[in-house]
Amino acid sequence: MNVEPAITSAAAPTPHTEGGLIEALVRDAREAFDSGLTRPLEWRAAQLRGVIRLVEECEPELLEALRLDLGKPALEGQIAECSFVKSEAAYVLKHLAKWLRPRRVRTPIIAQPGRSYHYRDPLGVVLVIAPWNYPFQLVVGPLLGALAAGNTVVVKPSEVTPHVSAFLAKRLPQYLDSQAVKVVEGGVEETTRLLEQRFDHIFYTGNGAVARIVMAAAAKQLTPVTLELGGKSPVYVDASADLDVAAKRICWGKFFNAGQTCVAPDYILAHASIHDGLVQRLRSTITEFYGADPQKSPDYARIVNERHHRRLMKLLKSGGEIVAGGQADEATRYLAPTVLQDVPPDAAIMQEEIFGPLLPVLSVTGVDEAVRFITQRDKPLALYVYSGDDAVVEEVLTRTSSGGATVNHAWLHLGVPELPFGGVGPSGMGHYHGRSSFDTFTHQKSVLKKPTALDPPLMYPPFTASKSKWVRRLI
Repeated sequence: MNVEPAITSAAAPTPHTEGGLIEALVRDAREAFDSGLTRPLEWRAAQLRGVIRLVEECEPELLEALRLDLGKPALEGQIAECSFVKSEAAYVLKHLAKWLRPRRVRTPIIAQPGRSYHYRDPLGVVLVIAPWNYPFQLVVGPLLGALAAGNTVVVKPSEVTPHVSAFLAKRLPQYLDSQAVKVVEGGVEETTRLLEQRFDHIFYTGNGAVARIVMAAAAKQLTPVTLELGGKSPVYVDASADLDVAAKRICWGKFFNAGQTCVAPDYILAHASIHDGLVQRLRSTITEFYGADPQKSPDYARIVNERHHRRLMKLLKSGGEIVAGGQADEATRYLAPTVLQDVPPDAAIMQEEIFGPLLPVLSVTGVDEAVRFITQRDKPLALYVYSGDDAVVEEVLTRTSSGGATVNHAWLHLGVPELPFGGVGPSGMGHYHGRSSFDTFTHQKSVLKKPTALDPPLMYPPFTASKSKWVRRLI
């Protein structure tokens, strides 16, 4: 029998790291990097293997922390947190030696004799500031990329998920080199103190408001940043789409983690001819997935805290007809998988990223209206198009701009390590995952190696007419 997931327990201690200790941790990370500790391939590979062992040996403990903080079903935790990180670490470990080798490129005749190369240098000390919705993956994913690149790293887990924060503070030093990896727990005070320190790169995942604070702090020391943000990721469902498949995949992508996913489908633009049929299938799919009463389903997560629950309830009441769900219980942080129709485009729920299990469905006359609707708004982190017509798919992909896209599914593109993951415009800057993580956390150094056996005087003074003639020919 299905029962409501238990998400209450003895409250985890409020995460906190003393201010003076923060400065010492950053200083220690700097000294570790300057010592050369992190540069050998063997050291980097050992850290990646440590990440894999951490997942393998501590998965039950991590899944329990995720349940306590988010009511996250075990399978969701395994898919999006444990398996994702383990696969990423294994992929980077497999390719790291190749990525580290200097890459030779063509040398133009004016620089001959000589050989030209791309070298990859670690940046130094990296700061990773992570959010609460995937509180393990979004710490350890960037962390393993930074370590593979040869950096030392200070990580700041989210204080909103205190059990996972405590797990990371306890386990990371046990499986990774504690000289090179430092954990700072806490909230605004600790983050502010961290941002006062000097770093060589800051990697932030979260919302645009905090991203502006991070960028402002980084600008004071000319520190480069990677910002993984979010936005309203649209879905266009064309008249040619397979509605049964589309409904299942949209519901899976939207209601996974109770909608608290930065690339979750935020709203649907449905072709008018299939709008009603899609809404009916969305309703039946919710029942198929979670039963007649999703509050009793062990497969449905909870809203992270009361503040976000109240925020979502305001959005729910901002406009539109509820055609599925709508039930809520703030005491247990429950909000049902909810579908709305006839939502005014200027309603509050259509103005900000929902980040919860509320799914507006709007009717459009076709691909042209859908594209206009999307392009008149901020560029999203992800975009989804469901269609059986390749021409429609290509039209949507070529006429819109988004961080990434998946055709006929939801957010699976972020699981392909060869595909860089990141936003564009307000949805973020920079990329990571796979090779892109290594590139993000390294500097591509240009190197020209010249022999001394030959030293043509062509470019040395005096600049004679003959030299000028040859330079023109060569260049």
